Amino acid sequence: MAVKYTKWIPSPLDGLSLEELLDELSEFFLQSGFDYGYPNATDPQGIDALKQAILEKLVEMGRIPESLYQQWLDDRTAEESKQLDELIDQLIQRMLEEGYLRTDSERPFESDTTGEGSEGSATGNARFELTDKSIDFLGFRLLRQLLGSLGRSSFGRHETAHFSTGVEAYQAPKEYEFGDTLNINISATLLNAIGREGLQVPINLERSDVMVNRSEYESSCSTVLLLDTSHSMILYGEDRFTPAKRVALALAHLIRTQYPGDSLRLVLFHDSAEEIPLKQLARAVVGPYHTNTREGLRLARRLLMSEKKDMRQIIMITDGKPSAMTLPNGRIYKNAFGLDPMILEETFKEVATCRKAGILINTFMLASDYYLVDFVKKVTEICRGKAYFATTLNLGQYILMDYLKKKTETIH
Repeated sequence: MAVKYTKWIPSPLDGLSLEELLDELSEFFLQSGFDYGYPNATDPQGIDALKQAILEKLVEMGRIPESLYQQWLDDRTAEESKQLDELIDQLIQRMLEEGYLRTDSERPFESDTTGEGSEGSATGNARFELTDKSIDFLGFRLLRQLLGSLGRSSFGRHETAHFSTGVEAYQAPKEYEFGDTLNINISATLLNAIGREGLQVPINLERSDVMVNRSEYESSCSTVLLLDTSHSMILYGEDRFTPAKRVALALAHLIRTQYPGDSLRLVLFHDSAEEIPLKQLARAVVGPYHTNTREGLRLARRLLMSEKKDMRQIIMITDGKPSAMTLPNGRIYKNAFGLDPMILEETFKEVATCRKAGILINTFMLASDYYLVDFVKKVTEICRGKAYFATTLNLGQYILMDYLKKKTETIH
């Protein structure tokens, strides 16, 4: 049998894992939909936008020359551009086959590269979305990055100063009381019986002889992450919402893998408030909204009261003052100028209601204007929670440290 040898031509994708690429594309997947206050020109969930993002990362990683990428942008009909298109299509197809992405089109790569458009063309129509697998992977990578910046290599469950009766024994045994787990300490129980009646056979056991093992009581916590999606989160040349989304994914992965008894729910607040599933977080964007803090806290409180956990807390990430409230008739009252006394009063009432319900509110303020500082301090004073004046760079570290330590003192 004749064997034909050909010259091996290296590919820019040789040695590139999908996990490495997903990690590099995390900023693209979690973008807020706005660039410095202006809407993106292309659909951020479109296949063409994904292709361009992949090519930009390949250039940054040194896998393709920048001149080739520029040629692809200038002339999609050139032979080199077509070959590059085929290469990226194969890469996206691998991501689809391995379950990292899904698309709403059976033929997502059929597009018109001439820029003129034609009947039956899918240009601009094929869209993608992240799967649970990719969201979980991104959460794991983001969590590892954040914990790495804290100098932590491992983490565990929430520890408290209380004891319980359980399987894992860390402390001295105790006398059995009604309701305790029957994890009997045999040695201590027999010693009690022998000390009472002496060494004899059979040994007579009484209820007062029974000793059970004690373990550290580890509490469960229900958390609502309250994210501000008002317009100020992407104004002033800074995207504050994307870092908040990254923290949400990392916190979700931390809870799922290390605190299975805990729960995390996600609420977006703007003119009003609504709960969204974590798998839809990547597609969440800010909008031309005001800040209805009261409605966000009210919805978060209702969700937490439906959870039967030892601890309930709200983690609120915001950068603005309350500027809206929902009236009893359902209409939304708005005032973007200064701190409206009526809006403030109703917001503080809701904070007090949360405190009465045993709900802790931890506020992470991404701005430092003096009137916002006063507002956050007042919220902290009412609910006896914590206040952090954070930036987009240290937001994740603050939130993870707070969740891991579970302290209760007030921090101003």
